[in-house]
Amino acid sequence: MTPRIVFLGTPDFAVPSLQKLAENFQVVGVVTQPDRPAGRGREQFPPPVKKTAQELDLDVFQTQDVNSLPSLNVIRGWEPDLICVAAFGQILHQELLNLPGAGCLNVHASLLPRWRGASPINAAILAGDTISGVTIMKMGPGLDDGPIIAQQSLEISPEETAGALSDHLAELGGELLVETIPPYLEGKLQPQPQDSSQATYAGLLTKKDGELDFQRDAEDLARKVRAFFPWPGTYTSWQGSRLLIHKARPANVTSPGAGVFTVYEGLPAIGTGSGLLVLDELQLAGKSKLPGRDFLNGIPAWENSRVDS
Repeated sequence: MTPRIVFLGTPDFAVPSLQKLAENFQVVGVVTQPDRPAGRGREQFPPPVKKTAQELDLDVFQTQDVNSLPSLNVIRGWEPDLICVAAFGQILHQELLNLPGAGCLNVHASLLPRWRGASPINAAILAGDTISGVTIMKMGPGLDDGPIIAQQSLEISPEETAGALSDHLAELGGELLVETIPPYLEGKLQPQPQDSSQATYAGLLTKKDGELDFQRDAEDLARKVRAFFPWPGTYTSWQGSRLLIHKARPANVTSPGAGVFTVYEGLPAIGTGSGLLVLDELQLAGKSKLPGRDFLNGIPAWENSRVDS
């Protein structure tokens, strides 16, 4: 019997899972978040999963509350044997979890129980982890604490950003999901409980979290720049303007002082608690993004100025 699968997902991370499911199984419906305003004109934009589902000619349902009675009725009408979830963005209540006979499987972007929560990819880079991966988990009512069905690891390269790692894990997660479903449905894979004593948590990020504290050392700050790229981004303040830092690296040299702007090998840099944060790509708010050398050409007052307090 070919299982009837309903897919729940929203951002780019979820797209490979949906594509691979549609290539290998019968996807009878897709649930995603509503369109959101974006850009200066606040035009409504559909989530990536909606666009992909439409390209695949799949039924799509958008909802702000997947646990509401109207939403449950739509999903129930699709008569799913299995629900698959990847970065959907809403908590599933028990009534929905119980709806399909085979339960709900989640593609999570970490090696659980490490980095449960909303931002596991950012957290892994920020913590200096050298290994990440994906977990296929049977969902329960708790926060990413359901039993594990399958895992696959992936090395984090020294210069990898959250955006690049997300792309790699999204592909890996989609592949592992479609490999896992047949043996899971056949009873050949038994979900194994997580060791909650080893759990770590990655909370929801906001734009304010991207502010850099130059009392910290340059290694930590460089990791934060990578961990927060492309979202929520990292920044500081200089001469009354927000300075966005898109790409940076540490230099193990004497700091002129935390928050002091300087030049290192022809590139803009900022002193930290230990070493320099060298800025390879940056942007003043309202201006174009520039390589560090080009940025310095138009900023004569850079050297020996300071981060705004």
